[in-house]
Amino acid sequence: MFFYLSLLTALALLVMLGYRYHATILPHVSAKVRSIFPSLNHYTPLSTFSSQADAGLSSTLFDIEANVRDGDSRAGLDERGTQEVLEIMRRERVDFDQARLIRHNQILARNGIDPSGMPMDSKAVTRL
Repeated sequence: MFFYLSLLTALALLVMLGYRYHATILPHVSAKVRSIFPSLNHYTPLSTFSSQADAGLSSTLFDIEANVRDGDSRAGLDERGTQEVLEIMRRERVDFDQARLIRHNQILARNGIDPSGMPMDSKAVTRL
């Protein structure tokens, strides 16, 4: 009985670690394995400004193409943030600027701030 319980615990731990670090693991998975699991095929790492601009993560208000033209040596935008914006663009069918605004409002709401920038806490002092 103890053997099966420890085996189940080890398997659960592997599944949780795999889920937690899937963004790091997926680029190293072979194409053969990805063809078996089609849900893994939607992930494409975007680690440079040029690849992010090609994916549609640029606009006149947020021009990362200018970074490419100027030879910016940084790696690119935050990977998790770009994946969130791409997911919002796909799910909500909005353009890049609207997806950035939706993501920003979600971050504000998680931190107890309404879209205008005022705190939603009733105890917050906003005037003196």
